[in-house]
Amino acid sequence: MTRPALVIFDNDGVLVDSERLANGILAGLLTEAGLPYTLDEAVRDYMGGSMVSMRRKAEAMLGSALPADLEDRYHQQLFEGFAHLQPVPGVREVLDGLDADGTPYCLASSGTHRRIHTALTTVGFWDRFDGRIFSSEDVEHGKPAPDLFLHAASSMGVKPDDCVVVEDSPLGVAAANAAGMRVFGFAAMTDRHKLTTATEIFTEMSALPGLIAGA
Repeated sequence: MTRPALVIFDNDGVLVDSERLANGILAGLLTEAGLPYTLDEAVRDYMGGSMVSMRRKAEAMLGSALPADLEDRYHQQLFEGFAHLQPVPGVREVLDGLDADGTPYCLASSGTHRRIHTALTTVGFWDRFDGRIFSSEDVEHGKPAPDLFLHAASSMGVKPDDCVVVEDSPLGVAAANAAGMRVFGFAAMTDRHKLTTATEIFTEMSALPGLIAGA
């Protein structure tokens, strides 16, 4: 296989170590709303998806509407927690390597643009991705639909089959597959058995440069 023309990174859990924080907050808010959730259950049901898809699924389970301000409270708590946000261990070195060899990369996330900007600015990655950031807010259908990844590839001028995606959620892996892209599943927080449809599965960022080089 040839080296990819574009590497597309998910954000939460791949670039920034935010999944445990985000899903813990979500679990608490859903529990308050009458739909009991643990952290692990929130990860299982919502990790990698947009807030729009979360609300749709949760309201179907609850049988009634969630509080109108749930998303606002979620983001308020999340951004407060972002003050202590760190990059995923090893990902800075991965980005340094891509910069050194001239491999283009971008970001495609289910998060809002505000969330992405806040996270990347906190960990010092904003300048690396500025102008190459794509959010589920930009497309009609978020993950697991292929729209976001296809939008990112088109915007970057690259054919889908020349891209590889780095994802840590089953929804993201499904979206990349639907887009016709190779996908590397990062099984650090996610059970690797939930990422079995990925092209390759890895658990340490130090393995990613070799996967990209051999893609």
